[in-house]
Amino acid sequence: MEPLKHECGVAMIRLLKPLSYYEQKYGTWRYGLDKLYLMMEKQHNRGQEGAGVACVNLDAPAGEEYMFRERSEGKDAITEVFSRIDTSFAGNLYMGHLRYSTTGKRGLQYVHPFLRRNNWRAKNLCLCGNFNMTNIDEVFHLLTSQGQSPRILGDSYITLELMGHRLDREVERLYHEAREKGLEGIQITNYIDTHVEMGNVLRSTMPHFDGGYVMCGLTGSGEMFAMRDPWGIRPAFWYQDDELVVVASERPVLQTTFDLPTEAIVELQPGQSLIVRKSGEVHLQQILPAAKTSSCSFERIYFSRGSDQSIYQERKRLGEQLTPAIMAAIGGDVAHTVFSYIPNTAEVAFYGMTDGVRRLNHEVRIEKVVWKDIKLRTFIVEGPERNDLAAHVYDITYGSLVPYEDNLVIIDDSIVRGTTLKESIFKILDRLHPKKIVMVSSSPQIRYPDYYGIDMAHLEELCAFRAAMALVKERGMHKLISDIYHACKTKPLAANHVRKIYAPFTVEELNCNIVEMLRPKGMQASVSLVFQSIEGLHKACPGYAGDWYFTGHYPTPGGIRMVNHAFVSYVEETLKMQL
Repeated sequence: MEPLKHECGVAMIRLLKPLSYYEQKYGTWRYGLDKLYLMMEKQHNRGQEGAGVACVNLDAPAGEEYMFRERSEGKDAITEVFSRIDTSFAGNLYMGHLRYSTTGKRGLQYVHPFLRRNNWRAKNLCLCGNFNMTNIDEVFHLLTSQGQSPRILGDSYITLELMGHRLDREVERLYHEAREKGLEGIQITNYIDTHVEMGNVLRSTMPHFDGGYVMCGLTGSGEMFAMRDPWGIRPAFWYQDDELVVVASERPVLQTTFDLPTEAIVELQPGQSLIVRKSGEVHLQQILPAAKTSSCSFERIYFSRGSDQSIYQERKRLGEQLTPAIMAAIGGDVAHTVFSYIPNTAEVAFYGMTDGVRRLNHEVRIEKVVWKDIKLRTFIVEGPERNDLAAHVYDITYGSLVPYEDNLVIIDDSIVRGTTLKESIFKILDRLHPKKIVMVSSSPQIRYPDYYGIDMAHLEELCAFRAAMALVKERGMHKLISDIYHACKTKPLAANHVRKIYAPFTVEELNCNIVEMLRPKGMQASVSLVFQSIEGLHKACPGYAGDWYFTGHYPTPGGIRMVNHAFVSYVEETLKMQL
């Protein structure tokens, strides 16, 4: 309903045979590029603000370009990038990236991949990733303390510069090693190009970062790597046969593109790196010790493609588990209840929800009540006119309910700000004159921002947080605000102190206050909210323990520090208080 602009998508291909092999077998020099294009289009859900590709040609002679890059902005960026590619992009290594901004920064200069140039092939580095680093100020200080002067303060650029610096040191190590072996001139260059240890670069780089990431890179000498954060926050999958090695952010992407069974795809493990040498040798290296696994549960609820067999079943379970709470909300009156969903990401959870009702031996009345009609350009106007336009993004099926007799149960995958509910959904549903609306979320209440790659709302924009703060003020609990503020200010790394704001209230109390906030003036139908429980989430999605946006249990110090800082900013800037 309120699309979360989320983490980016990555795609990589290393062709393991000479280019002539693919042209002879598949009839085109573009085999690698065509597969990269498919992998990127299949991940278009992960990034619609920009796209970029990079290529390394291992056969290019000195004096000719051997490392290429194309980037473009906008929702049609993939098409634009590939339309500009010609035979100069014939190569052995390919890398693609789809961008969603988590910082609000726009412009071609922020579109991945990022490229660091040098006349030594081995010192050229091209980098892209699905990541957000929470401690970029600390890494910036590290670089400046070494005498460097970075031109940009941003996690993508700083990551490139730190890793590039360590790659330079690796090349210099090999230079001295080659000299000690008595090599000279081009012999030294060849020795360096064939002996680069990307594991050394990663081990001296990645311990400095706090955040969720899948980092991908190519070097001019032909090294390829992908690395996952030690908490397993961001996802990555890979596959290898005798023709290629491929990496993508989602498993179904590889299955569809290369016609593979589920069991052929391997998940990159937390703290692990997949490294492909210039020779084509493939190595898995544990760069950082695996921490407590905190794989992002929102990948299962919302972000990843539902065609993954595990994700499909998990989303159905998320819906089915809500059946008892829904039955309680409608007083068991299934005969006078219509079941529906908000298009389109909640559709699978809807199937699970209706299956759950059927298992109670009820016939289920199903209607497509809500349609996502058009994508209106609401940014062209401001104020009340903008809200009026936004109200028409969705439309309803008139006559789908018996007025004043039928309840309406309608499920969505999440409720974040609640703006769309208030300005659009509740208003148009009320036109059908339901006796009662039960708004269902297949995810728990979103109480905290994400700091690991999802462009989620700020703390004060989350409807659950606003409801908690309203209850605090109603009940005269102002000292609680002061206590949390001082704890956040003085002990920002000790714990997530913001969790205390929710402690005095039950989920039902918060639900009632959320309804009060989101219910439009003049609405006739009564409204109830049903949220997934934390226990239900983990039962439906085992193995995906990352739930910090629901529970506040951030897996890294950087996330804890940032949420505490967000509360301090909220008190000082929004409440205009200095406690």
